[in-house]
This record gives sequence, C-alpha cells and structure tokens, in this order.
Amino acid sequence: TSMALTTVRPQGMGFNTGRRNLIINGAMQVAQRGTSATSVSTEGYKCVDRMRWTMDTTSAVFTLSQSTDVPSGQGFAKSFKAEVTTADASLAANAQTRFEYRFEGQDLQQLAKGTSNAKKVTLSFWVKAFQTGTYVINLQDTDNSRLIAATYTVDTSATWEYKTVTFAGDTSGAFTNDANLSLVIHWYLGAGSNYTSGTLATAWESLTNANRAVGQTVDIATSTSNYWAITGIQLEVGENASDFEHRSFAEELALCQRYYQKIGPAADGSAANRTLYGLGFVINSSNFRPLINFPVKFRTAPGAIETSGTASHFSCSFGADSSQALNTVPSYDIANTTSFFGGCNLSGTPLDTSEVVTLRSNHADSYLAWDAEL
Repeated sequence: TSMALTTVRPQGMGFNTGRRNLIINGAMQVAQRGTSATSVSTEGYKCVDRMRWTMDTTSAVFTLSQSTDVPSGQGFAKSFKAEVTTADASLAANAQTRFEYRFEGQDLQQLAKGTSNAKKVTLSFWVKAFQTGTYVINLQDTDNSRLIAATYTVDTSATWEYKTVTFAGDTSGAFTNDANLSLVIHWYLGAGSNYTSGTLATAWESLTNANRAVGQTVDIATSTSNYWAITGIQLEVGENASDFEHRSFAEELALCQRYYQKIGPAADGSAANRTLYGLGFVINSSNFRPLINFPVKFRTAPGAIETSGTASHFSCSFGADSSQALNTVPSYDIANTTSFFGGCNLSGTPLDTSEVVTLRSNHADSYLAWDAEL
C-alpha cells in the first residue's frame, strides 16, 4: 500500500523561480553607442547601454569603455570601465562623480513601495578598482524625493571582488506606475563635502544632499592611475543575493532598444553591405521622406535623430538603377514610439514624384540613432 503525501504551502510562502533581475544589461553585453568613449567630461549615456555616467564640478576627464576585463570563471565577457585620463586633485565641495542605473516606475510595482508590505531589495555586483577604501551607494526615489544609502569596501587594489548590499523596503511614497523615471541607483566614485557633511541615510528618509555620500573615502578623479570597473549587476526582491541571472544577447539588446536604437554602421562600404534604412516617397524632385519602423517599441517618442554627421554617408536609390548621395543629413520630422518619418534632400532635381525611393548607407561609418533614455 502506498500513500501520497501532499505538502501544503502557506499563502505568501511561494517560490519565485521566474525573472529576478530588475537590471537590464547587467552583464554589460550591449553597447550600441560604441565600445568606448574618450575625453568624457560631461554626464550622460556614453557607451554601455543603460549605464549612465554623471559628473559635476570637476575638471577630470575620463575614458569609459566596454571592457573585456572580467572576474574569472563567473560567466561574464564584458564589464563597464571608467579610467581617469586627466586628473583633478582638488575636490570641490559640490563636486561629485557617479555611475548610475535608472528605472521606470511601472517596472518597480512588485516592490510594494509606499505600503505596509514594502519589500526589501538586494543589490549585488562585481567590482574592480585601483583605489581601495569605502564607497557609497544610494537608492533615490525621484517620485517622492526620498533616499536610502549604504557603503561597501574595495579591499584589494586591482582585484575583482563580489559585493552585496540589502536595502530596507520603504512604507512611504509609492512609485508612479508609468514609463517615467522613478528610481536611480548611484554608485559614488567621488563626493565633495556638500554630500558628505551630514549623516548617512541608512534608512529611508527625505532627500538631503548632505546625507548622500557620508563615509566615502575615495575620489577617483585624483590620479590618472585610477580606474573603476563593474559587471554582473543584479537588483532583486528579498534580502538574499542569488546567482546572477544571465540572459541572451538578443534578449538584452531588445530590452535596451526600448531606450536607445542605432541602425548601422554597415559592415563595410561596399554596395553589397550597405544598410537599407527604409522606403520613402518623393515630395518633389529634390526631396523625399523615408519611413523607418523601429524593431522595438520605444519607452516614449524619441528625440531628434542622431546621425554619423556627414551627408555623403547617406544615399537615395531611385529609378531603375540610380543612386545619389544626400545633400544634407537626414533630418528629424515626425517620430512616435514605433516609427520615424524623416526628411531628406538631394542636389539638383533627380527625383520623379511617381517613384518609391530608398534611404541607404553610403559609407562604412553611416548610422542613424534615436534616444528615449530616462
């Protein structure tokens, strides 16, 4: 005789075996803008997708890159690396250097922020830096101007180290359930006294700048020997860090394209490998409008089109077998979350209004790009 045993799992004690990592591109696989950015002296998204660089009131200059320097045996092939190329040894009171990751509010509803069931979250990552010492991390709720902070230490110079930090849930201030910015993670790499003169916000509180980076002992900007690298970033619900959730390149690329999309450059300048951007219709004998459908729906309608900057990088194909370089770079006309409708101009009057034309690349460096970043 056999007896079947049934285990009853109490409500609220389920096992989450699905998607855990709230970070997109945490393994630094995707770098649509390019694998490096040199002479960086301003903030913004520079190379690795979804990873933002912030600097304020410093004359330091950096090279940011998608590096192949990674922790051994952990399944990573890429990291984000910041290297100082021009130092600023004098840390002004309002100076700060940070690495950031930004979230939409609608992707954070599972945290139950602003309720009595607010969830803890755990941040884990691999870090390598030339400077040892104490570094500060912030979670900043931009919807409600709230902050919590924690520290981690780099113990050994030039060595990959694994770090985990757990943050309490916040019972005050819900995240807005929309596609706009709600939460930012700040990894501080340098902070002046305006950000270190208070008491570190180790519990959720109203945002006070003086409490952001108390205890930060490192300033990356002080020497051209300094660098900081990171990979394997994971943010997950709960108070324990799990193994990094590796995702395919194709999945990470599609997730990144919600915020930034780049078509091109072509593999080379040959006719066989020219990028076909889109079909268009003729407005008059000198102008046409291409329609480009985005492969992934954007978070919001992107801003002005970015191009490789030279009109001759683009061409119009028309007629039986005719092609001509553009007179000006493709311009912004109308864009929504799914498509772009541009404007292009040719020298002379080669076009027939009854024709359908194509916008193509005409150079190995030719590209078009659109930005809808947080």
